[in-house]
Amino acid sequence: MVLLSKASSSVSSEQYSYTSNCMPTTFSSSSSSSVPIVDLSKPDAKTLIVKACEEFGFFKVINHGVPMEAISQLESEAFKFFSLPLTEKEKAGPPNPFGYGSKRIGPNGDVGWVEYLLLNTKQEHNFSVLGKNPEKFRCIVNSYMSCVRKMACEILELVAEGLKIQPKNAFSKLVMDKQSDSVFRVNHYPACPELAMKGENLIGFGEHTDPQIISLLRSNNTSGLQISLRDGSWLSIPPDHSSFFINVGDSLQVMTNGRFRSVRHRVLANGVKSRLSMIYFGGPPLSEKIAPLPSLMKGKESLYKEFTWFEYKNSTYGSRLADNRLGHFERIAAS
Repeated sequence: MVLLSKASSSVSSEQYSYTSNCMPTTFSSSSSSSVPIVDLSKPDAKTLIVKACEEFGFFKVINHGVPMEAISQLESEAFKFFSLPLTEKEKAGPPNPFGYGSKRIGPNGDVGWVEYLLLNTKQEHNFSVLGKNPEKFRCIVNSYMSCVRKMACEILELVAEGLKIQPKNAFSKLVMDKQSDSVFRVNHYPACPELAMKGENLIGFGEHTDPQIISLLRSNNTSGLQISLRDGSWLSIPPDHSSFFINVGDSLQVMTNGRFRSVRHRVLANGVKSRLSMIYFGGPPLSEKIAPLPSLMKGKESLYKEFTWFEYKNSTYGSRLADNRLGHFERIAAS
């Protein structure tokens, strides 16, 4: 059972306007492992990042260089948007695939106790429907995304250095490319007071891996995130509003030929406090060919068939959240 915070909710369930009641679920979680912490200002950062990507596919970064002001401003604007009446929020949707969505996650039947905004980082969006001060929202979003993109590239260059890959921008150039298919997502998980009274939890966002190269997550000081460990148990991640959490994505798993593992994770909704998370998904250009880097093979056979990011992205649209989406691209040894 995940312990719930006793803080009050910022947004009521009435404002969220779900038509169905909260569905209780009980989960077991592990506390035997601790999340790797990487100080990006230290010389050993590259070594610690590689180790964390191999063992967890996940780590926390401190001294990341993203101004707290940029973080708090965007969080404040996001809460203002999600506090609007449902009819106002729906003007920014439906997500096709970008825009506002609620409860439904993807086109294949997955649902969660979540509402969200999904934005493409290289396209202009109709911010006029996002609250009373859309130009302010636009500026704050762009400023924040610029900061986290820079951090993503720094981390990916440290990965290359740690793996002794040349050039060191082998990964980061894909995110910095003008055609990079990166996306930005803001998830809001409203409190569910009925569960708080019973001490129960429910799925906010079901278990999945991220298909892109790398994900940078920041959330408000509310619990809920869990990652899957190698033994299949779930580790609850203590919230830390001043740090970022980094996920290895499917594409990076392929490019390292399985040396790094794309982390399976999920979110449990909080019974008494709303949770807001902001995730930058660093993705390659649509035409980019994804395959293990030759410098990492050293005579080893590739575990994956080569594919373009466009092909992989399309394949994910036909899958459920919990599916092993890389399964279609694995090389199966002849028996």
